[in-house]
Amino acid sequence: MAGRSAGERHRALFGTGPAPGDRLRLFCFPYAGGNAAAYRGLRAAAPTGLGVYPVELPGRGRRIREAPHTAMASLVASLADDLQGALDRPYALLGHSLGGLIAYELAVELRERGAPPPAHLFLSAIAAPQWPRTGRPLHRADEAEVRAALLAMGGTPPELLANEEIMALALPVLRADHSVLETYRYRPRPPLPLPVTVFGGSADEVAPPEVLGGWREHSDRPVAIRLFPGGHFFLTTAPAEVMRGIAHGLGLLRPAR
Repeated sequence: MAGRSAGERHRALFGTGPAPGDRLRLFCFPYAGGNAAAYRGLRAAAPTGLGVYPVELPGRGRRIREAPHTAMASLVASLADDLQGALDRPYALLGHSLGGLIAYELAVELRERGAPPPAHLFLSAIAAPQWPRTGRPLHRADEAEVRAALLAMGGTPPELLANEEIMALALPVLRADHSVLETYRYRPRPPLPLPVTVFGGSADEVAPPEVLGGWREHSDRPVAIRLFPGGHFFLTTAPAEVMRGIAHGLGLLRPAR
């Protein structure tokens, strides 16, 4: 989005400019193939004072005419540029699956630029970056393999996978997003000086609970791990429960006794 004003960048990212009355902002990054709509339920459950801003990545939604990124470095650098004007008050980052890795790398990038740090980092359904990622790369797989992998993850209704028109639009974005994930190479950096909460699904086979503890290496504060019932896409099936976890992490609600 080079050459655009801050307002134009924010409208592309969020659909609107950040509200000036926000007490705190939460920027949300989607899973591979996902778009801003994935956070509709979370946004509806947000408490007063918390502005929830699902970030629309290139190649989907209102940015469908833009080419999607295929590498983590270019994606994160672009996001850091575009979010600059929205970091004028306390904020947090949330990412689900691939979005969690994006959120972590963005927090590192912002630190390296000397930008205001997040008040909290929420990482959902994603193994720590040093965890080895195995399996056949989907960004090079044939269409049948991609559809089978999506069906196994459980986040895409079978009727959508069978719709040729929808898949013709979705496959290029899916391949690009999986390229971001599958070509990612972790570089050890000092732990982040901020609180981190890791969310997981108790029945998640993509990022099972036992791989979430590795995130403790990436913060110099205590790292909380919270599990929710469900598989890899618990975020969309239990948004109110996840939002309560976010609100607690941000100090907006007292933990239930």
